[in-house]
Amino acid sequence: MTTFRLAATPFEYAFPAARTALVVIDMQRDFIEPGGFGASLGNDVSLLAPAIAPIAALLAAWRARAWPIVHTREAHRPDLADCPPAKRLRGTPTLRIGDKGPMGRVLIAGEPGADIVPALAPKRGEIVVDKPGKGMFWSTGLHEILQARGVSHLVFTGVTTEVCVQTSMREANDRGYACLVVEDGTESYFPEFKAQALAMIAAQGAIVGWHAPSAAILAAIEVAGPVRAVPA
Repeated sequence: MTTFRLAATPFEYAFPAARTALVVIDMQRDFIEPGGFGASLGNDVSLLAPAIAPIAALLAAWRARAWPIVHTREAHRPDLADCPPAKRLRGTPTLRIGDKGPMGRVLIAGEPGADIVPALAPKRGEIVVDKPGKGMFWSTGLHEILQARGVSHLVFTGVTTEVCVQTSMREANDRGYACLVVEDGTESYFPEFKAQALAMIAAQGAIVGWHAPSAAILAAIEVAGPVRAVPA
């Protein structure tokens, strides 16, 4: 099995072909577009848009090789049975989870706002999980799905860096995955929080994982040349 290597922080990251999943965390309309939950919290949602193009490039590379891809959506049941009051009633947003907004009920599975932005829409055969929490493993069964596919390494992208991305990466680290977060494939409403999260992840000899730019990852896998997936 081919192993790819790239310069990363704090040191080289190596990952095996076909056993490394690309993870796209919560690239949803509710977080990225005006009128959604992210905006209701008072955030400048335009700050998340720069992550879209790097993620799209990585998705194309993974799809060309038929490597595993995971998309997550933070989304709750319509009856809110999986949304604890401590989460829903926190703070003073203009829209709370479950409220009717411009893109349907906020962060509710099946509503337009819970969809992933069109530029990054999942394709048939890719893993898609709705998660009721910040981390992608809690109450999703994702670990078992990844283990059944032999996945050992995870390359993280998505939003926001310091919340759902970092939480999911820490959960993955505890489960034995070797994780890297893509520097330009993740963003935050608070750029300083992104910088701090990346520093915490890679501190103490990659205590949670590594980080590197998308260009380094793409360059590493292109060494073997493009491999086209067999159409499904």
